[in-house]
Amino acid sequence: MNACAADRNDLYLQGYLAWLRNEKRYSELTAENYARDLRQLFALAGDMPLDTLKSHDIRRFVGQRHSAGLGGRSLARMLSAWRGFFAYLIRDHGLSDNPCVGLRAPKSPKLLPQALSPDEAARLVDLPADSPEAIRDKAMFELFYSSGLRLAELVGLDPTAIDMVAAEVRVTGKGNKTRIVPLGSYALAALQAWLKIRPGRAQPEEVALFVGARGKRISPRVVQLQLKKWGVKQGLSSNVHPHLLRHSFATHVLQSSGDLRAVQEMLGHASISTTQVYTHLDFQYLSKIYDAAHPRAKKKS
Repeated sequence: MNACAADRNDLYLQGYLAWLRNEKRYSELTAENYARDLRQLFALAGDMPLDTLKSHDIRRFVGQRHSAGLGGRSLARMLSAWRGFFAYLIRDHGLSDNPCVGLRAPKSPKLLPQALSPDEAARLVDLPADSPEAIRDKAMFELFYSSGLRLAELVGLDPTAIDMVAAEVRVTGKGNKTRIVPLGSYALAALQAWLKIRPGRAQPEEVALFVGARGKRISPRVVQLQLKKWGVKQGLSSNVHPHLLRHSFATHVLQSSGDLRAVQEMLGHASISTTQVYTHLDFQYLSKIYDAAHPRAKKKS
């Protein structure tokens, strides 16, 4: 890509990301994901100006990424980011055509979200509170599992979002929507322990609930790395990541209560259909119990 085209594309990209953050109220993490997908577009287009791209070019780009091993869900997300970007260019920069309209990504098998067992989840969050880092991490992980938060929601929390008396946390989720989620007793105790030592760990002007080594708001990447590290230390074989605790929260609450609407509200899902995937996890769990317990469940060989 020549320098002039690269500079123009970067200017478009920065304008689009500013619009996503300021107008759409997307989180920094979501904006970074969009930026990554759009840089893929620029790399695939090379020296081709964006206003010359046609549907067959975009179809070819998607085919190249598919051949490189990118799955259907990732391709669909990438294509959605490109489509929104071209819509922005039409509205604000005079482009006349959106080459992504009408294109669909190849489908891939629908995978159910993974979840820890209740014993595994308890083992993961039962950290030895023997250092400031461990006290902080225990509070973060208990909060993940207790309230089913997204990673961006957790790192965006301030201490004022925690109501210790009501045992609730006020969360700002996707689309800048606020919801109130209950806090369990273990999460409350872990948060109290962290809040006692937080003033000595945070910079004087820092308002974040959780801070990193330099006393500033903790980054999503640090949370991911800490969770992965503790997963290994606590003897879990799974690849532990923040969304795994969110999935485990939803699965365990649904198994205990059967209240899909309540789980939807606590997860902050706009549509009940998004939450219904956990009913399939619940059915898998019940099927295992049935197969193990019912005398006529298994076929004789």
